[in-house]
Amino acid sequence: MFDLLARWFVRDRKNVNDPAVRRAYGMMVSIIGIVLNLILAGGKLVVGILSGSLSIEADAVNNLSDAGAALVALICFRISAKPADRDHPYGHARMEYVASMIVSFLILLVGFELLRESAITLYTSIVTPELVAEVAFSPVTVAVLGISVLGKLFLAALNRAIGKRIDSAVMRAASADSLSDVLSTAAVLVALIIAHYLPLPFSLDGAMGILVSVLILIAGGKILLETKNSILGEAPDSETVKAIEELVMSYPISVGMHDLSVHKYGAGNIIATLHVEVDGKGDIFEAHDAIDNIERELWHKLHVRATVHLDPIVVGDPVVDAMHAVAVEAVKTVDARITVHDFRMVRGTTHSNLIFDVAVPFECTLTDKEIVAAIGEEVGKKYPDHYTVISVDRV
Repeated sequence: MFDLLARWFVRDRKNVNDPAVRRAYGMMVSIIGIVLNLILAGGKLVVGILSGSLSIEADAVNNLSDAGAALVALICFRISAKPADRDHPYGHARMEYVASMIVSFLILLVGFELLRESAITLYTSIVTPELVAEVAFSPVTVAVLGISVLGKLFLAALNRAIGKRIDSAVMRAASADSLSDVLSTAAVLVALIIAHYLPLPFSLDGAMGILVSVLILIAGGKILLETKNSILGEAPDSETVKAIEELVMSYPISVGMHDLSVHKYGAGNIIATLHVEVDGKGDIFEAHDAIDNIERELWHKLHVRATVHLDPIVVGDPVVDAMHAVAVEAVKTVDARITVHDFRMVRGTTHSNLIFDVAVPFECTLTDKEIVAAIGEEVGKKYPDHYTVISVDRV
């Protein structure tokens, strides 16, 4: 069904890296979300008022907020598709993260308000039960809530499928919100049926409203946390790192690779920097040509705009190779997760310097000074006339 919708509304639907195609997908899903949420909100509001159910009315308001969130997403997709300009050299794709945060705030606002109203209703039903109006039960109310569950399941699946296809943070947020709405509406429906057939000494409507509000708050909190990570900057996914490493190391000139940094400025806009180690005795022009080809292939195959730094190292020297092995062994005694790169050796008459960088995981609790001192001490045990000059990179 989703492919059929894409055929109708999205030109060149398979070219998802094209900003115009992403905008078309975003507008399609947003408009469907606005229309469907408004229909569901109207139906629930009518049956909520007629039945006197606070939880149904609150669920209707939740649908109205979802329609507002879809409108925010619609505006966001139009802005995010704008090309780069002087003030925004990396484009506007990160606007999706801003939209996701706005959606999360709307969800949290609805959740807090529903929690307050439901708590008041439950408390009143316990303290002064005579003041609490009985919720009217009817097949129409059950039908509206059932249709709402199906509609929200459709929206959740639609946002999830298209969000995965175009790598959209705001659609993933909308999908998670729709799933929480499915649970909340189902809970309201169950409460309505139970209260009709099994009278209770307190307002089940209020109690279920509290449960619904908690589900809404959890969904909003999760979306906010995920969006926060995207805005602050997060580590690249392992699949992207592996793909870059495999492509770079497939070139015969590549002896090693390190210092990979990946920055994501929205879907289809990845910028990376990395260092490639090459044999220092090779032809510099051939090496430069290979680096150009690596950058070009990273763009065409992985859609990564890469800047590659050339690191010439000594390859095939038995003394240098032996001391490199000593440095690696010393590093492993400090922390097995630490790796060595950019190794070189400067020989002198009274002493030699081993100069290299170490990539240290953030999880390592040792300070940089402690790491440098510990490695130098380990090397000095075997080779007192060899000094270490170490730079620490946290990865």
